[in-house]
Amino acid sequence: MSMKGMLLVGHGSKLPYNKELIETTAAIIAGKTDEYLVKPGFMSINAPTVEEQLAAFRREDIDMLVVVPLFLARGIHIEQDIPRLLGLAPGVRTGEFQLNGKTVPLVYANPIGSDPLLAELMLKNASDAIAELKP
Repeated sequence: MSMKGMLLVGHGSKLPYNKELIETTAAIIAGKTDEYLVKPGFMSINAPTVEEQLAAFRREDIDMLVVVPLFLARGIHIEQDIPRLLGLAPGVRTGEFQLNGKTVPLVYANPIGSDPLLAELMLKNASDAIAELKP
């Protein structure tokens, strides 16, 4: 069975919740599938950094690396910083990743963006907040 690597990229924060959210999400993804080896990485402040996790993936036996930003919208990190770390030209979302003496495909996913699942989550959050008001 082929194994894909997934680098789940978070922004990073001085507040511990951000790091916990990214790490917990990575663990949930890993628990839902055995198709991916999932590692969280952070753009700033928190460790492990994206660079450290890219180095860690170079020691893994994967057939593809998918980099998934856990960001809502496009910004400087999505458009410039992450592609630069991945060695991708501006506007390019696929490339190659060198590991263990071989080259595997690298794919850079979009941020969350406007998605019906996000809208449903916001409706759930609104309902949960309203339910907290009821005795």
